[in-house]
Amino acid sequence: MGKDFETHLDATVPATPDQVWDAIATGPGISSWYIGRTEIDGTTVRTAFGDDWIPAGTVTTRDQPRHFAYRTGPADDGRFLAYEHLIEGRDHSATVLRTVTSGFLPGDDWAGEYEAMQYGTALFFATLVEHLTHFPGRTLTPVTAFGPPVTDWPAAWRTLTDTLGLDPAPRPGDTTDDGGTVYFTNPHTLGIRSGQGFHRYIQGLHGAMVTCHALFTPTSDHPED
Repeated sequence: MGKDFETHLDATVPATPDQVWDAIATGPGISSWYIGRTEIDGTTVRTAFGDDWIPAGTVTTRDQPRHFAYRTGPADDGRFLAYEHLIEGRDHSATVLRTVTSGFLPGDDWAGEYEAMQYGTALFFATLVEHLTHFPGRTLTPVTAFGPPVTDWPAAWRTLTDTLGLDPAPRPGDTTDDGGTVYFTNPHTLGIRSGQGFHRYIQGLHGAMVTCHALFTPTSDHPED
């Protein structure tokens, strides 16, 4: 037994097709919004999350700047993940981005992983849209840290929102005490945009709170970062 899945997400962003391509088809671009640090070497896509490497993927389509796709697996148990991005330029420097995330989760205990993956996919796509809306053409550095195991998630989220100066149930548009803006939230994630980049908090699949930030490195061109 297992779970086949396919998730479709799309958005219109105020960025050029080339800027969207750089964000979804290059290592530095993907690292600016996705989980961990991604490297693309030829047709191989590798992503490091913390100290671990996610199984490497293989590029299956590279049609710049319109279509980029890659997939991992299948493993011996049939597990695989596939990512597809379609880019369509529009007038006035706007671009339509359509993404499809699909795969197969093996075993009888797929439900928890599937739920976490759906919540995480929504957060990362929202981050990509924020990146292309507010910081097109710029790259960020991923910063990931894992907390200790959490036994009371409602209490953990309350502590986090209290510390940030947010209501217990924050909504997009709410602001933190230090001026950050909530851009996304769901039962497992919280995303905040600031002048330093993206601050993301995730209910980890294995019981830990994960901070999965993507931050700017200060440069002479942008000393405020």
